[in-house]
Amino acid sequence: QVQLVESGGGLVQAGGSLRPSCAASGRSLSWYIMGWFRQAPGKEREFVAAINWSGVSTDYADSVKGRFTISRENAKNTVFLQMNSLKPEDSAVYYCAASLKGGRNKAEYAYWGQGTQVTVSS
Repeated sequence: QVQLVESGGGLVQAGGSLRPSCAASGRSLSWYIMGWFRQAPGKEREFVAAINWSGVSTDYADSVKGRFTISRENAKNTVFLQMNSLKPEDSAVYYCAASLKGGRNKAEYAYWGQGTQVTVSS
């Protein structure tokens, strides 16, 4: 079992930055591919970014490519999402998730955090 807890969301103006983090307990994250997803009110939960166990391989949704960076520190059992040049359409609850398979399909992720709210004002 893996327990995931996100933090670091908040309210920011358009063009600003935030760096949510995801701390794990129960098992080392080094076994898992880690992903970030987001869900805005009335919308489906969507893929944002993923990173493999070593941190060498990453994947991003087109909507965030070039603005967001996913990273991990396995020794600290923590994953980060650096979000720059934020836009109002980035406003959502952001969730981290762990998977043994990875990919962009949320069904492949077995463990989820409770989410952290990100709100970007125009």
